[in-house]
Amino acid sequence: VLAELGADDVCVVDRAGVLVDGSLAPTSELELHLGAYDRFGVGAVVHTHAPMATALACVLDELPCIHYEMLALGGSVRVAPYRTFGTPELAAVTLAAMEGRSAVLLANHGVLTHGPDLAAAVRATEVLEWAARLHWHAAQLGTPRALGTAELDAVAVSMAERRYGRTHPGDGPGSASAL
Repeated sequence: VLAELGADDVCVVDRAGVLVDGSLAPTSELELHLGAYDRFGVGAVVHTHAPMATALACVLDELPCIHYEMLALGGSVRVAPYRTFGTPELAAVTLAAMEGRSAVLLANHGVLTHGPDLAAAVRATEVLEWAARLHWHAAQLGTPRALGTAELDAVAVSMAERRYGRTHPGDGPGSASAL
């Protein structure tokens, strides 16, 4: 049971996927995780089966950008085509769908996010699950409206002007971390 795991149960692998420490075998999605590190040069990767995001991954081809907070994920969130878990094919389609984004939905499977550090990757997972719930609630009332390019560009300008989202002293308008 996940809630009963302790530090000794966590496995540590090197960048080649070789077990370095821990009592459990690495995840079946090791190729997916390592591929995200290699392809995107990130500091952390999170893979979950968050319930609402996973539910939407069973029915949508893309989670549209219905709220400006989704800019933190890169905008709309693509759904990678279904492939069997733990396979190179799943890693390939997922990483391709994640290009230019910090989050992707895996069709009929789950979620993958990344960030410069663990806190950012976890935050991306939280934003994605929140956006999935928001989309579901909106869909109960009608067709959710996606924000267009003009609206999203205006949000980016407004956030930069207000210096929202600054996490590092060197961040400023136009920097990727300014959002």
